[in-house]
Amino acid sequence: MSKNELKKFKRTSQLFHRVERRLLGRHKGHVVAIEPDSGRYFVGKDVLEAAHQAMAALPGKVFDFFRRGYPAVYKLSPLWVGGASR
Repeated sequence: MSKNELKKFKRTSQLFHRVERRLLGRHKGHVVAIEPDSGRYFVGKDVLEAAHQAMAALPGKVFDFFRRGYPAVYKLSPLWVGGASR
C-alpha cells in the first residue's frame, strides 16, 4: 500500500467512526462504502448492495468498505483445493 493509499484509508477509517455514531443502533452487520475524497457513504445489506449504490452515485471513484458493528468486512483463511490446503 502506498503512502497516499494509506493516508486515504486512515481518512476513511476516521469517517467510518463518525458514520457509526450517526447510525447509532441501526444497520448492524450492514456494509458501509465510503469515498475518501468526498466523505460520502452508502449503506447496504452486503458489499454488493453498498457498491452498487456507491458506483451509481459516484462512478469511477474508489471506495473503502467497512462492516457496521464488526472489525472487518471479510476474514481470509487458507484456500482449500481438493481437500488440501495450499
